[in-house]
Amino acid sequence: MSAQAFAPGRGDSGRPWLTEARATILLSLPLILTNLAQTVITATDVVILGWAGADYLAAGALATNLYFALLIFGIGLVSAVSPMVARERGRNRHAVREVRRTVRQGLWASVALAVPFWIVLWHTEQVLLWFGQDANLARLAAENMRGLQWAILPFLWYLVLRSFIAALERPFWSLVVGVAGVVFNALIVWALVFGHFGLPALGLFGAGIGSTLSACLMFLGMALVCGLDRQFRRYHVFGRFWRPDWARFRALWRLGLPMAVAVGLEVTIFNAAVFLMGLIGPTAVAAHAIAIQVASLCFMVPLGFSQAVTVRVGIAYGSGDADAIRRAGWTPFFLGVGFMACTALMMLAIPEALIGVFLDRADAKNAEVIALAVSFLGIAALFQVFDGAQAIAGGMLRGMHDARVPMIYAALGFWGVGLSLSVVLGFWVGLGGIGIWIGLATGLAAVSVLLLARWLRRERLGLMRGGTAAIVSH
Repeated sequence: MSAQAFAPGRGDSGRPWLTEARATILLSLPLILTNLAQTVITATDVVILGWAGADYLAAGALATNLYFALLIFGIGLVSAVSPMVARERGRNRHAVREVRRTVRQGLWASVALAVPFWIVLWHTEQVLLWFGQDANLARLAAENMRGLQWAILPFLWYLVLRSFIAALERPFWSLVVGVAGVVFNALIVWALVFGHFGLPALGLFGAGIGSTLSACLMFLGMALVCGLDRQFRRYHVFGRFWRPDWARFRALWRLGLPMAVAVGLEVTIFNAAVFLMGLIGPTAVAAHAIAIQVASLCFMVPLGFSQAVTVRVGIAYGSGDADAIRRAGWTPFFLGVGFMACTALMMLAIPEALIGVFLDRADAKNAEVIALAVSFLGIAALFQVFDGAQAIAGGMLRGMHDARVPMIYAALGFWGVGLSLSVVLGFWVGLGGIGIWIGLATGLAAVSVLLLARWLRRERLGLMRGGTAAIVSH
Protein backbone atom coordinates (compact mmCIF):
# COMPACT_ATOMS: atom_id res chain seq x y z
CA MET A 1 0.00 0.00 0.00
CA SER A 2 1.74 3.14 -1.16
CA ALA A 3 1.29 6.64 0.19
CA GLN A 4 0.07 7.64 -3.26
CA ALA A 5 -2.92 5.33 -2.83
CA PHE A 6 -4.18 7.55 -0.02
CA ALA A 7 -3.12 10.95 -1.26
CA PRO A 8 -5.34 13.38 -3.18
CA GLY A 9 -5.09 13.11 -6.94
CA ARG A 10 -3.15 15.48 -9.13
CA GLY A 11 -4.66 18.94 -9.03
CA ASP A 12 -6.55 18.28 -5.78
CA SER A 13 -6.18 20.72 -2.94
CA GLY A 14 -6.94 19.71 0.63
CA ARG A 15 -10.35 21.39 0.47
CA PRO A 16 -12.30 18.50 -1.16
CA TRP A 17 -10.97 16.16 1.54
CA LEU A 18 -12.01 18.57 4.31
CA THR A 19 -15.45 18.91 2.71
CA GLU A 20 -15.72 15.13 2.55
CA ALA A 21 -14.64 14.79 6.19
CA ARG A 22 -17.29 17.28 7.28
CA ALA A 23 -20.03 15.54 5.26
CA THR A 24 -18.95 12.15 6.62
CA ILE A 25 -19.01 13.26 10.24
CA LEU A 26 -22.39 14.99 9.90
CA LEU A 27 -23.84 11.83 8.34
CA SER A 28 -22.10 9.36 10.67
CA LEU A 29 -22.81 10.96 14.05
CA PRO A 30 -26.62 10.47 14.07
CA LEU A 31 -26.14 6.93 12.70
CA ILE A 32 -23.68 6.09 15.50
CA LEU A 33 -26.02 7.45 18.16
CA THR A 34 -28.96 5.57 16.62
CA ASN A 35 -26.95 2.33 16.75
CA LEU A 36 -26.21 2.97 20.42
CA ALA A 37 -29.90 3.62 21.07
CA GLN A 38 -30.84 0.27 19.54
CA THR A 39 -28.21 -1.44 21.72
CA VAL A 40 -29.77 0.20 24.78
CA ILE A 41 -33.20 -1.25 23.84
CA THR A 42 -31.84 -4.81 24.00
CA ALA A 43 -29.94 -4.10 27.23
CA THR A 44 -33.11 -2.65 28.81
CA ASP A 45 -35.09 -5.81 28.05
CA VAL A 46 -32.35 -7.94 29.66
CA VAL A 47 -32.35 -5.80 32.81
CA ILE A 48 -36.17 -5.88 33.17
CA LEU A 49 -36.36 -9.65 32.67
CA GLY A 50 -33.52 -10.02 35.20
CA TRP A 51 -35.70 -8.26 37.77
CA ALA A 52 -38.42 -10.84 37.11
CA GLY A 53 -36.13 -13.78 37.94
CA ALA A 54 -33.30 -15.96 36.66
CA ASP A 55 -35.61 -18.29 34.70
CA TYR A 56 -37.23 -15.34 32.93
CA LEU A 57 -33.81 -13.90 32.10
CA ALA A 58 -32.51 -17.21 30.72
CA ALA A 59 -35.68 -17.89 28.72
CA GLY A 60 -35.69 -14.34 27.35
CA ALA A 61 -32.05 -14.73 26.30
CA LEU A 62 -32.86 -17.97 24.43
CA ALA A 63 -35.82 -16.39 22.65
CA THR A 64 -33.89 -13.23 21.79
CA ASN A 65 -30.93 -15.17 20.39
CA LEU A 66 -33.20 -17.19 18.10
CA TYR A 67 -35.08 -14.05 17.06
CA PHE A 68 -31.89 -12.17 16.26
CA ALA A 69 -30.44 -15.11 14.34
CA LEU A 70 -33.23 -14.55 11.79
CA LEU A 71 -33.52 -10.78 12.17
CA ILE A 72 -29.84 -10.20 11.42
CA PHE A 73 -30.30 -11.87 8.04
CA GLY A 74 -33.21 -9.55 7.30
CA ILE A 75 -31.19 -6.52 8.40
CA GLY A 76 -28.44 -7.44 5.94
CA LEU A 77 -30.94 -7.83 3.11
CA VAL A 78 -32.90 -4.59 3.55
CA SER A 79 -29.66 -2.66 4.08
CA ALA A 80 -29.29 -2.93 0.29
CA VAL A 81 -31.83 -0.09 0.04
CA SER A 82 -29.19 2.42 1.16
CA PRO A 83 -26.56 1.85 -1.60
CA MET A 84 -29.31 1.49 -4.23
CA VAL A 85 -30.89 4.82 -3.32
CA ALA A 86 -27.47 6.44 -3.02
CA ARG A 87 -26.55 5.31 -6.54
CA GLU A 88 -29.81 6.71 -7.92
CA ARG A 89 -29.01 10.04 -6.27
CA GLY A 90 -25.53 9.98 -7.75
CA ARG A 91 -26.97 9.48 -11.24
CA ASN A 92 -29.63 12.12 -10.78
CA ARG A 93 -29.64 14.31 -7.68
CA HIS A 94 -33.37 14.98 -8.12
CA ALA A 95 -34.47 11.40 -8.84
CA VAL A 96 -37.84 10.68 -7.22
CA ARG A 97 -39.56 7.79 -8.99
CA GLU A 98 -36.47 5.55 -9.02
CA VAL A 99 -35.85 6.18 -5.32
CA ARG A 100 -39.50 5.49 -4.46
CA ARG A 101 -39.44 2.20 -6.39
CA THR A 102 -36.33 1.06 -4.54
CA VAL A 103 -37.85 1.86 -1.14
CA ARG A 104 -41.09 0.13 -2.10
CA GLN A 105 -39.26 -3.06 -3.07
CA GLY A 106 -37.38 -2.91 0.22
CA LEU A 107 -40.74 -2.93 2.00
CA TRP A 108 -41.87 -5.84 -0.19
CA ALA A 109 -38.70 -7.79 0.57
CA SER A 110 -39.38 -7.31 4.28
CA VAL A 111 -42.76 -9.00 3.90
CA ALA A 112 -41.23 -11.82 1.87
CA LEU A 113 -38.81 -12.48 4.74
CA ALA A 114 -41.21 -11.98 7.63
CA VAL A 115 -43.72 -14.66 6.63
CA PRO A 116 -41.32 -17.66 6.69
CA PHE A 117 -39.59 -16.22 9.77
CA TRP A 118 -42.94 -16.10 11.59
CA ILE A 119 -43.56 -19.76 10.76
CA VAL A 120 -40.16 -20.77 12.19
CA LEU A 121 -40.51 -18.63 15.32
CA TRP A 122 -44.03 -19.95 15.99
CA HIS A 123 -42.32 -23.30 16.67
CA THR A 124 -39.71 -21.85 19.05
CA GLU A 125 -40.21 -24.50 21.72
CA GLN A 126 -39.60 -27.36 19.28
CA VAL A 127 -36.57 -25.60 17.75
CA LEU A 128 -34.96 -25.08 21.16
CA LEU A 129 -35.65 -28.67 22.17
CA TRP A 130 -33.93 -29.82 18.98
CA PHE A 131 -30.88 -27.86 20.14
CA GLY A 132 -30.95 -29.72 23.45
CA GLN A 133 -32.18 -26.84 25.63
CA ASP A 134 -33.93 -27.35 28.97
CA ALA A 135 -37.61 -28.21 28.45
CA ASN A 136 -38.90 -25.64 30.97
CA LEU A 137 -36.73 -22.84 29.53
CA ALA A 138 -37.81 -23.79 26.00
CA ARG A 139 -41.46 -23.51 27.05
CA LEU A 140 -40.90 -20.11 28.69
CA ALA A 141 -38.90 -18.88 25.68
CA ALA A 142 -41.78 -19.86 23.40
CA GLU A 143 -44.11 -17.82 25.62
CA ASN A 144 -41.86 -14.79 25.13
CA MET A 145 -41.63 -15.43 21.39
CA ARG A 146 -45.42 -15.49 20.96
CA GLY A 147 -45.30 -11.75 21.57
CA LEU A 148 -41.85 -10.95 20.20
CA GLN A 149 -41.95 -12.59 16.76
CA TRP A 150 -44.40 -10.05 15.31
CA ALA A 151 -41.79 -7.30 15.77
CA ILE A 152 -39.81 -8.55 12.76
CA LEU A 153 -41.91 -6.90 10.04
CA PRO A 154 -42.35 -3.42 11.59
CA PHE A 155 -38.68 -3.37 12.59
CA LEU A 156 -37.52 -4.27 9.08
CA TRP A 157 -39.86 -1.63 7.67
CA TYR A 158 -38.35 0.86 10.12
CA LEU A 159 -34.87 -0.09 8.85
CA VAL A 160 -35.94 0.36 5.21
CA LEU A 161 -37.14 3.90 5.94
CA ARG A 162 -34.03 4.57 8.01
CA SER A 163 -31.87 3.46 5.07
CA PHE A 164 -33.90 5.75 2.79
CA ILE A 165 -33.37 8.91 4.85
CA ALA A 166 -29.72 7.98 5.52
CA ALA A 167 -29.17 7.72 1.75
CA LEU A 168 -30.63 11.24 1.48
CA GLU A 169 -27.96 12.25 4.05
CA ARG A 170 -30.51 13.38 6.64
CA PRO A 171 -30.28 10.70 9.38
CA PHE A 172 -31.15 13.02 12.29
CA TRP A 173 -34.79 11.93 12.35
CA SER A 174 -33.79 8.29 12.71
CA LEU A 175 -31.96 9.29 15.89
CA VAL A 176 -35.04 11.11 17.24
CA VAL A 177 -37.25 8.09 16.53
CA GLY A 178 -34.62 5.72 17.96
CA VAL A 179 -34.39 7.63 21.25
CA ALA A 180 -38.19 7.74 21.49
CA GLY A 181 -38.15 3.97 20.92
CA VAL A 182 -35.70 3.48 23.82
CA VAL A 183 -37.93 5.38 26.26
CA PHE A 184 -41.18 3.80 25.08
CA ASN A 185 -39.69 0.29 25.08
CA ALA A 186 -38.45 0.60 28.66
CA LEU A 187 -41.82 1.83 29.91
CA ILE A 188 -44.05 -0.59 27.99
CA VAL A 189 -41.94 -3.70 28.67
CA TRP A 190 -41.73 -2.84 32.39
CA ALA A 191 -45.49 -2.20 32.52
CA LEU A 192 -46.48 -5.38 30.66
CA VAL A 193 -44.07 -7.67 32.52
CA PHE A 194 -45.06 -6.52 36.02
CA GLY A 195 -48.52 -5.01 35.44
CA HIS A 196 -48.15 -1.24 35.87
CA PHE A 197 -50.17 1.74 34.55
CA GLY A 198 -53.33 -0.37 34.83
CA LEU A 199 -52.05 -2.95 32.34
CA PRO A 200 -52.13 -6.70 33.06
CA ALA A 201 -48.98 -8.47 34.29
CA LEU A 202 -48.17 -10.68 31.30
CA GLY A 203 -44.67 -11.77 32.23
CA LEU A 204 -42.56 -13.08 29.37
CA PHE A 205 -45.39 -12.75 26.85
CA GLY A 206 -45.75 -9.11 27.92
CA ALA A 207 -42.03 -8.51 27.31
CA GLY A 208 -42.44 -9.81 23.77
CA ILE A 209 -45.57 -7.74 23.15
CA GLY A 210 -43.77 -4.66 24.48
CA SER A 211 -40.91 -5.16 22.02
CA THR A 212 -43.38 -5.56 19.15
CA LEU A 213 -45.24 -2.40 20.15
CA SER A 214 -41.90 -0.55 20.30
CA ALA A 215 -41.01 -1.74 16.78
CA CYS A 216 -44.43 -0.61 15.54
CA LEU A 217 -43.95 2.80 17.16
CA MET A 218 -40.52 3.21 15.54
CA PHE A 219 -41.88 2.29 12.12
CA LEU A 220 -44.88 4.63 12.51
CA GLY A 221 -42.54 7.38 13.67
CA MET A 222 -40.39 7.01 10.57
CA ALA A 223 -43.49 6.80 8.37
CA LEU A 224 -44.75 10.10 9.83
CA VAL A 225 -41.37 11.71 9.23
CA CYS A 226 -41.38 10.52 5.61
CA GLY A 227 -44.93 11.79 5.16
CA LEU A 228 -44.64 15.15 6.90
CA ASP A 229 -41.07 16.36 6.35
CA ARG A 230 -40.93 18.52 3.22
CA GLN A 231 -37.74 16.99 1.86
CA PHE A 232 -39.00 13.41 2.29
CA ARG A 233 -42.66 13.97 1.43
CA ARG A 234 -41.99 14.58 -2.25
CA TYR A 235 -40.83 10.97 -2.70
CA HIS A 236 -44.27 9.54 -1.71
CA VAL A 237 -42.53 6.35 -0.56
CA PHE A 238 -45.84 4.58 0.15
CA GLY A 239 -47.40 5.64 -3.15
CA ARG A 240 -48.73 2.73 -5.23
CA PHE A 241 -47.39 0.29 -2.64
CA TRP A 242 -49.23 -2.59 -4.33
CA ARG A 243 -47.52 -2.04 -7.68
CA PRO A 244 -44.74 -4.59 -8.42
CA ASP A 245 -41.35 -3.77 -9.88
CA TRP A 246 -39.91 -7.24 -10.35
CA ALA A 247 -36.65 -6.10 -11.99
CA ARG A 248 -35.86 -3.86 -9.02
CA PHE A 249 -37.05 -6.53 -6.57
CA ARG A 250 -34.56 -8.98 -8.09
CA ALA A 251 -31.83 -6.31 -8.11
CA LEU A 252 -32.37 -5.71 -4.38
CA TRP A 253 -32.08 -9.43 -3.66
CA ARG A 254 -28.97 -9.75 -5.84
CA LEU A 255 -27.25 -7.07 -3.78
CA GLY A 256 -28.90 -7.73 -0.44
CA LEU A 257 -28.63 -11.52 -0.24
CA PRO A 258 -24.81 -11.66 -0.16
CA MET A 259 -24.85 -8.73 2.28
CA ALA A 260 -27.21 -10.71 4.52
CA VAL A 261 -25.04 -13.82 4.34
CA ALA A 262 -21.87 -11.82 5.12
CA VAL A 263 -23.50 -10.20 8.17
CA GLY A 264 -24.76 -13.61 9.28
CA LEU A 265 -21.28 -15.12 8.99
CA GLU A 266 -19.82 -12.33 11.12
CA VAL A 267 -22.47 -12.53 13.84
CA THR A 268 -22.48 -16.33 14.05
CA ILE A 269 -18.69 -16.52 14.51
CA PHE A 270 -19.13 -14.58 17.74
CA ASN A 271 -22.04 -16.82 18.75
CA ALA A 272 -19.76 -19.82 18.12
CA ALA A 273 -17.07 -18.21 20.29
CA VAL A 274 -19.51 -18.16 23.24
CA PHE A 275 -20.13 -21.90 22.82
CA LEU A 276 -16.37 -22.55 22.64
CA MET A 277 -15.89 -20.56 25.85
CA GLY A 278 -18.61 -22.67 27.43
CA LEU A 279 -16.53 -25.78 26.74
CA ILE A 280 -13.68 -24.22 28.76
CA GLY A 281 -15.72 -23.18 31.79
CA PRO A 282 -17.89 -20.51 33.43
CA THR A 283 -14.92 -18.25 34.23
CA ALA A 284 -13.99 -18.06 30.55
CA VAL A 285 -17.61 -17.34 29.60
CA ALA A 286 -17.91 -14.52 32.14
CA ALA A 287 -14.59 -12.93 31.11
CA HIS A 288 -15.52 -13.25 27.44
CA ALA A 289 -18.92 -11.63 28.06
CA ILE A 290 -17.27 -8.59 29.65
CA ALA A 291 -14.59 -8.16 26.98
CA ILE A 292 -17.01 -8.61 24.08
CA GLN A 293 -19.45 -6.13 25.64
CA VAL A 294 -16.73 -3.46 25.77
CA ALA A 295 -15.70 -4.24 22.19
CA SER A 296 -19.34 -4.22 20.99
CA LEU A 297 -20.04 -0.77 22.41
CA CYS A 298 -16.91 0.61 20.71
CA PHE A 299 -17.95 -1.08 17.45
CA MET A 300 -21.03 1.15 17.19
CA VAL A 301 -18.73 3.95 15.96
CA PRO A 302 -17.14 2.16 12.96
CA LEU A 303 -20.56 0.63 12.25
CA GLY A 304 -21.93 4.16 11.87
CA PHE A 305 -19.00 5.11 9.63
CA SER A 306 -19.63 1.93 7.61
CA GLN A 307 -23.27 2.96 7.04
CA ALA A 308 -22.18 6.47 6.10
CA VAL A 309 -19.43 5.34 3.71
CA THR A 310 -21.93 3.15 1.85
CA VAL A 311 -24.02 6.25 1.17
CA ARG A 312 -21.13 8.57 0.31
CA VAL A 313 -19.41 6.06 -1.99
CA GLY A 314 -22.79 5.10 -3.47
CA ILE A 315 -23.51 8.69 -4.51
CA ALA A 316 -20.05 9.08 -6.05
CA TYR A 317 -20.42 5.68 -7.72
CA GLY A 318 -23.72 6.69 -9.29
CA SER A 319 -22.15 9.84 -10.70
CA GLY A 320 -19.16 7.91 -12.08
CA ASP A 321 -16.65 10.22 -10.32
CA ALA A 322 -13.51 8.19 -9.54
CA ASP A 323 -11.89 10.92 -7.43
CA ALA A 324 -15.06 11.37 -5.37
CA ILE A 325 -15.24 7.60 -4.81
CA ARG A 326 -11.66 7.62 -3.52
CA ARG A 327 -12.30 10.51 -1.12
CA ALA A 328 -15.65 9.12 0.01
CA GLY A 329 -14.02 5.78 0.84
CA TRP A 330 -10.76 6.74 2.54
CA THR A 331 -12.14 9.61 4.66
CA PRO A 332 -14.45 7.53 6.91
CA PHE A 333 -11.96 4.66 6.86
CA PHE A 334 -9.27 6.74 8.54
CA LEU A 335 -11.76 8.42 10.89
CA GLY A 336 -13.21 5.09 12.00
CA VAL A 337 -9.95 3.16 12.28
CA GLY A 338 -8.39 6.14 14.07
CA PHE A 339 -11.17 6.03 16.64
CA MET A 340 -10.70 2.29 17.12
CA ALA A 341 -6.95 2.80 17.60
CA CYS A 342 -7.78 5.21 20.44
CA THR A 343 -10.11 2.66 22.07
CA ALA A 344 -7.36 0.04 21.70
CA LEU A 345 -4.97 2.27 23.66
CA MET A 346 -7.66 2.74 26.31
CA MET A 347 -8.08 -1.04 26.67
CA LEU A 348 -4.33 -1.44 27.12
CA ALA A 349 -4.02 1.48 29.56
CA ILE A 350 -7.02 1.01 31.89
CA PRO A 351 -8.42 -2.54 31.49
CA GLU A 352 -9.28 -2.92 35.19
CA ALA A 353 -11.33 0.28 35.17
CA LEU A 354 -13.34 -0.94 32.17
CA ILE A 355 -13.94 -4.32 33.78
CA GLY A 356 -14.98 -2.59 37.01
CA VAL A 357 -18.10 -1.32 35.25
CA PHE A 358 -19.34 -4.93 35.12
CA LEU A 359 -17.77 -6.55 38.21
CA ASP A 360 -16.89 -5.53 41.76
CA ARG A 361 -13.08 -5.50 41.72
CA ALA A 362 -12.99 -5.50 45.54
CA ASP A 363 -14.72 -8.91 45.72
CA ALA A 364 -12.08 -11.66 45.89
CA LYS A 365 -14.48 -14.10 44.21
CA ASN A 366 -14.18 -12.08 40.99
CA ALA A 367 -10.37 -12.10 40.88
CA GLU A 368 -10.05 -15.00 38.41
CA VAL A 369 -12.62 -13.57 36.01
CA ILE A 370 -11.02 -10.11 36.17
CA ALA A 371 -7.54 -11.48 35.46
CA LEU A 372 -8.78 -13.40 32.42
CA ALA A 373 -10.84 -10.45 31.18
CA VAL A 374 -7.71 -8.25 31.35
CA SER A 375 -5.93 -10.75 29.08
CA PHE A 376 -8.87 -10.76 26.68
CA LEU A 377 -8.91 -6.96 26.54
CA GLY A 378 -5.22 -6.96 25.65
CA ILE A 379 -5.99 -9.05 22.57
CA ALA A 380 -9.14 -7.00 21.98
CA ALA A 381 -6.90 -3.97 21.44
CA LEU A 382 -5.72 -5.56 18.18
CA PHE A 383 -9.21 -6.92 17.58
CA GLN A 384 -10.60 -3.35 17.69
CA VAL A 385 -8.48 -1.99 14.86
CA PHE A 386 -9.12 -4.97 12.58
CA ASP A 387 -12.85 -4.97 13.39
CA GLY A 388 -13.17 -1.31 12.47
CA ALA A 389 -11.14 -1.78 9.30
CA GLN A 390 -13.20 -4.71 8.00
CA ALA A 391 -16.52 -3.05 8.84
CA ILE A 392 -15.73 0.19 7.04
CA ALA A 393 -13.95 -1.50 4.12
CA GLY A 394 -17.04 -3.65 3.63
CA GLY A 395 -19.18 -0.49 3.54
CA MET A 396 -16.84 1.05 0.97
CA LEU A 397 -17.34 -1.91 -1.36
CA ARG A 398 -21.11 -2.07 -0.75
CA GLY A 399 -21.31 1.53 -1.90
CA MET A 400 -20.11 0.26 -5.30
CA HIS A 401 -22.66 -2.59 -5.16
CA ASP A 402 -19.87 -5.12 -4.65
CA ALA A 403 -21.19 -7.74 -2.23
CA ARG A 404 -20.66 -11.27 -3.60
CA VAL A 405 -16.88 -11.49 -3.35
CA PRO A 406 -16.87 -9.76 0.10
CA MET A 407 -19.35 -12.46 1.20
CA ILE A 408 -16.81 -15.12 0.16
CA TYR A 409 -14.08 -13.21 1.99
CA ALA A 410 -16.29 -13.22 5.12
CA ALA A 411 -16.70 -16.99 4.91
CA LEU A 412 -12.96 -17.56 4.40
CA GLY A 413 -11.86 -15.07 7.06
CA PHE A 414 -14.40 -15.57 9.84
CA TRP A 415 -14.98 -19.30 9.55
CA GLY A 416 -12.02 -20.62 7.55
CA VAL A 417 -9.36 -18.68 9.45
CA GLY A 418 -11.00 -17.33 12.61
CA LEU A 419 -12.96 -20.33 13.86
CA SER A 420 -10.34 -22.89 12.79
CA LEU A 421 -7.54 -21.01 14.53
CA SER A 422 -9.70 -20.48 17.64
CA VAL A 423 -10.25 -24.24 17.95
CA VAL A 424 -6.60 -25.10 17.26
CA LEU A 425 -5.15 -22.53 19.66
CA GLY A 426 -7.86 -22.84 22.30
CA PHE A 427 -8.00 -26.62 22.57
CA TRP A 428 -5.17 -28.34 20.67
CA VAL A 429 -2.42 -25.92 21.70
CA GLY A 430 -4.08 -25.45 25.08
CA LEU A 431 -4.28 -21.65 25.24
CA GLY A 432 -7.92 -21.77 26.30
CA GLY A 433 -9.92 -18.55 26.03
CA ILE A 434 -6.86 -16.54 25.01
CA GLY A 435 -6.41 -18.85 22.02
CA ILE A 436 -10.04 -18.32 21.01
CA TRP A 437 -9.59 -14.54 21.12
CA ILE A 438 -6.39 -14.74 19.09
CA GLY A 439 -8.33 -16.75 16.51
CA LEU A 440 -11.11 -14.14 16.39
CA ALA A 441 -8.63 -11.29 15.98
CA THR A 442 -6.79 -13.16 13.22
CA GLY A 443 -10.05 -13.85 11.37
CA LEU A 444 -10.97 -10.16 11.51
CA ALA A 445 -7.49 -9.23 10.29
CA ALA A 446 -7.78 -11.65 7.36
CA VAL A 447 -11.16 -10.20 6.30
CA SER A 448 -9.93 -6.60 6.59
CA VAL A 449 -6.82 -7.30 4.48
CA LEU A 450 -8.86 -9.07 1.77
CA LEU A 451 -11.46 -6.27 1.62
CA LEU A 452 -8.85 -3.51 1.51
CA ALA A 453 -6.92 -5.33 -1.22
CA ARG A 454 -10.12 -5.49 -3.28
CA TRP A 455 -10.83 -1.79 -2.70
CA LEU A 456 -7.31 -0.87 -3.84
CA ARG A 457 -7.81 -2.91 -7.03
CA ARG A 458 -11.32 -1.55 -7.69
CA GLU A 459 -10.41 0.08 -11.01
CA ARG A 460 -8.43 -2.92 -12.30
CA LEU A 461 -11.29 -5.24 -11.34
CA GLY A 462 -13.83 -3.04 -13.16
CA LEU A 463 -15.89 -2.43 -10.02
CA MET A 464 -16.49 1.21 -10.93
CA ARG A 465 -18.02 0.60 -14.36
CA GLY A 466 -21.57 -0.16 -13.21
CA GLY A 467 -22.27 3.08 -11.39
CA THR A 468 -24.10 4.89 -14.15
CA ALA A 469 -25.77 1.83 -15.65
CA ALA A 470 -29.53 2.02 -15.41
CA ILE A 471 -31.70 -0.57 -13.67
CA VAL A 472 -34.33 -1.94 -16.02
CA SER A 473 -37.80 -1.28 -14.63
CA HIS A 474 -41.24 -2.33 -15.75
